[in-house]
Amino acid sequence: MKIFSLTFIAITAFAQCDRACLTKTADDYLAALAAHDPSRVKFAAGVKFVENTMPLKPGEGLWKTASEVPVTFKIYAPDTTVVNGAQQVGFLGVMKENDKPVELALRLKIRNGQIVEAEHLIARNLMARSLANLQTPRPGLLALVPPAERTPRDQMLKIGVSYYEALTTANGDAAPFADDCIRHENGMQTNGNPPPAAPDGMASTGALGCRAQIYTHTFDYIKRIEPRRVEIADVDYGLVFGLSQFRHPMTEKKLKIFNVPGVDSIDMNFNPFDLPAAHVFKIRGGKIHEIEAMGFTLPYNSKTGWEQ
Repeated sequence: MKIFSLTFIAITAFAQCDRACLTKTADDYLAALAAHDPSRVKFAAGVKFVENTMPLKPGEGLWKTASEVPVTFKIYAPDTTVVNGAQQVGFLGVMKENDKPVELALRLKIRNGQIVEAEHLIARNLMARSLANLQTPRPGLLALVPPAERTPRDQMLKIGVSYYEALTTANGDAAPFADDCIRHENGMQTNGNPPPAAPDGMASTGALGCRAQIYTHTFDYIKRIEPRRVEIADVDYGLVFGLSQFRHPMTEKKLKIFNVPGVDSIDMNFNPFDLPAAHVFKIRGGKIHEIEAMGFTLPYNSKTGWEQ
């Protein structure tokens, strides 16, 4: 009985990792990654590791090519809730691979003090103008949410999922966008920009707010977003971490645009493609205020690496 009790206490201690513990787990993982030493990480025996949708083994992929840990651009989303005996932490940051900057989305799933799932999404070939927005995170993303403005965890997760629904249905009211909502993708600001001097397709729609931009139908080329894995929420800081795969068949080579004076359509002469993506949503007062996203392209209808 005594042995059982001690074992139970040890397992419980591991399972109840607080936000500092989860953040440290992410930092320790990143340090091991840059040191090319997976032995410094407490991996479970049957750990599943996927990088850019490819199932790999610890020690492969970025484990071989990482050259510097994230330094100034770091966003942590630790979820202290235990679900099915495990906890998760999401991370979005800029680090170096072969001495070049890359944007990394990292997800770790921890059970009994061991990492049972590890996931990397890596955006490479970042543009110089995008890197200007990837020096430090926007202050709103790092700010503690006042208790009166916090949203329950289950509702935060639903709000994260609603963003994808808004995109695929062209319904700006499907998600609760705040008036000041601004989205960055691979460092590039993709809405709320200064309006162009003359009507100019994407530049014109890119000047609108999150809600109004969706109502223009500028995202109608996104036919499916699946899977939508939104499982991580940091209630104190109002951050939701979501992973998804955008599917673009690109059968229509021209988009009809609504509600933008002087812009009737936008040419979309692209081949079909997928976009595996990570999003961090800042939720305060039940509304989305900031969106920080990253992604990269793959062939259309690619697997995610997490199929059963």
